[in-house]
Amino acid sequence: MGSDNLHDVRLFVDAPLEAGAAVACTPEQANYLVNVLRLGAGAEILVFNGRDGEWRARLVETGKRRCALRSLTPTRPQQNGPDLHYVFAPLKHARLDYMVQKATELGVAHLQPVLTRRTVAARVNLERMRANAIEAAEQCGVLRVPTVGEPMKLEMLLARWEPQRRLIFCDEAAEVASPLAALATIKAGPVAVLIGPEGGFDPAERTSLREKPYASAISLGPRVMRADTAAVAALALVNAALGDWR
Repeated sequence: MGSDNLHDVRLFVDAPLEAGAAVACTPEQANYLVNVLRLGAGAEILVFNGRDGEWRARLVETGKRRCALRSLTPTRPQQNGPDLHYVFAPLKHARLDYMVQKATELGVAHLQPVLTRRTVAARVNLERMRANAIEAAEQCGVLRVPTVGEPMKLEMLLARWEPQRRLIFCDEAAEVASPLAALATIKAGPVAVLIGPEGGFDPAERTSLREKPYASAISLGPRVMRADTAAVAALALVNAALGDWR
């Protein structure tokens, strides 16, 4: 769960946060606060930057296209969540938006698009991904906004992989039918979840993944899931078995 103040307006800012710090709003944020929400000078909201926790802040200057904030007191210390990366074959816009939002809510620290041989949506709007992650964090009380990596081919990703990070990939042909049983054999630590494209991994890609000593396959059960549904299921399982749901 997120903040106890979910009824409050929450805003992600890039500025450092400490008592009395001045925070300038972007034109888009100013429009939202002043013109959409119709907040005036003296109104208070919650702000966070992914580093310094959550703070209560007051609007000290407002105009049609500008506003400024001053941070007052901390409301929650920084909570970073599990060392969990999410690696995925890109989807088309609406479903990718949903997947990024849910991954953020589930505590992912890094979002990494990967291009497989069967990837359909090869172009990725990284700014849109980051905007969706920020919006999800603002709405759900999350204090950490995941970083977003440049898309790369699966072969390059595996060639650069840091072996200390366990890679869990979803595979309907996994040897162990129960994903919880498979995850029970893995030690807690840095972990990444990999979801392939709608058509699944190419046989050569599956073979390459299975050969990696740091990679483990898990099944998501007898039903075929869309990639965005599989993402939520897999991240929830990993959080329950290896992350901060234990």
